[in-house]
Amino acid sequence: MNTEFYTFLNVALTYVGKEKSVFTYLWFLILLLFLGDEYQWKGPFYFIQGADPQFGLIKSWAVGNTESGDDEWGEEIKLTEQAVQAINKLNPKPKFFVLCGDLIHGMPGTQWRKDQEQDLKNVLQNTDQDIPLVFVSGNHDIGNTPTRETIDNYCKSWGDDYFSFWVGGVFFLVLNSQLYFDSSKCPELKQAQDTWLNGQLAAAKKHKCKHVIVFQHIPLFLREPDEDHDYFNLEKSVRQEIMEKFHKAGVKAVFSGHYHRNAGGCYRGLEMVVSSAIGCQLGEDKHGLRVVLVTDEKIVHRYYSLDELSSQGLEKDMMDMLAKQN
Repeated sequence: MNTEFYTFLNVALTYVGKEKSVFTYLWFLILLLFLGDEYQWKGPFYFIQGADPQFGLIKSWAVGNTESGDDEWGEEIKLTEQAVQAINKLNPKPKFFVLCGDLIHGMPGTQWRKDQEQDLKNVLQNTDQDIPLVFVSGNHDIGNTPTRETIDNYCKSWGDDYFSFWVGGVFFLVLNSQLYFDSSKCPELKQAQDTWLNGQLAAAKKHKCKHVIVFQHIPLFLREPDEDHDYFNLEKSVRQEIMEKFHKAGVKAVFSGHYHRNAGGCYRGLEMVVSSAIGCQLGEDKHGLRVVLVTDEKIVHRYYSLDELSSQGLEKDMMDMLAKQN
């Protein structure tokens, strides 16, 4: 079995089968035995990116108590249900649905965390079984200053905190961005991710994949590569090192959340895409999802409100690009 197929098979079984029934798990095993060529380009495809369902934030933000005011999350359940229903209606189906962190609001060790996690899983289990789920860790999922314990607990609930996979000739990397924000309590885990990432980027370059795309929770930057550091981006020296590493490896785009608003910019051909939230909005954007279309030459993306995606689906120009080479 070649390395690329093993990687794809392992990731798909872990991140799809884990949240489904044993019967669905076996179904995916059979299906994936026929998908050993996922590292080969076959034509345009698209996927859905969401971020920050963050069960519990809407109530806690409204009452001004973001530390312990997250005892209600009915609105987030409805919004995430709407997101799942909108995705299930899409035709053709997206290749996968990735959630870029802050799955729930309750920090590790807080009162409502387990209930929030279970309710989110209950909603996501209604995702069409032909649409794999990919999870990215956020600061509320592993803590602002993560430890080995908080990361291990996340992995038990949602899968590894960093990994890679191939889809349709495109190489995807999922990173634990919190290790770049504050790894003071687990420096060895940051080092492990760095070592792994260097190897993955080298492999991507060797295999001459069509595109390399990264998913992480915290944006490298919001609008300008040299902007000042704050809660919503990475520290400037850390950011610069990662941006340069990605640029040299040919990474085309980084997709993130965390900001609860849409934003983004570019660094030497690397696009930083910041998507607003499924859940609580902190700006003027609407609850929504991002549709990302991957073509032979470029990556095209558009943010849809949940109402727009539910009522109209993909717009004609997106459908035309998708059908161009298929």
